[in-house]
Amino acid sequence: MTFGRVARLSFLVFCAVMLSAFIASSGGHPSPAAHPAAHPKSEQSAPHCKAVGGMIMTNFGAIDQMTTMGVATGDLRGAVSGTLEGTPVAGANGTVIFHVQHHWVTESGDTLNFNEATATTVPLSQTLFAIVTYPVHLTGGTGRYAGATGDLTAIGEVDLVNGTVFRYGGQVCYAAPDKD
Repeated sequence: MTFGRVARLSFLVFCAVMLSAFIASSGGHPSPAAHPAAHPKSEQSAPHCKAVGGMIMTNFGAIDQMTTMGVATGDLRGAVSGTLEGTPVAGANGTVIFHVQHHWVTESGDTLNFNEATATTVPLSQTLFAIVTYPVHLTGGTGRYAGATGDLTAIGEVDLVNGTVFRYGGQVCYAAPDKD
């Protein structure tokens, strides 16, 4: 497998992991205080969490051999890309591990910031990989995502020749009430 194909695979794995994280993440609203009168919460200080989900489709080589670029549909619709942070490495039980830095801009122009993600895949052929785990952690952004946090998961496959498709799901907790 060439380095370019591995890079494309890594990006696809990243997308799949994000999708799995969205889907697998359950989270919830914070539990109320035992004595609400003693610890009142203002509307602005309490997080407002919302389930999110959608699909990501990307192609490798759109920017360079280490970066993929594509579109996201659903609750976080917009443009996405992922950059492989180094060469994929062999994992336990024949898996291949990719470290990916995600970049996301929503349709409205807000950006989403993520920690570096780790995608664990199983090779199905020299160019096709199935996502085993792909958790992605949202650490904020701009606009309505300023101060937001969230956990997403992704499922799908990475095809270094034909592109990648992932389903994402999870939860986003906004710093202020979500207007949607």
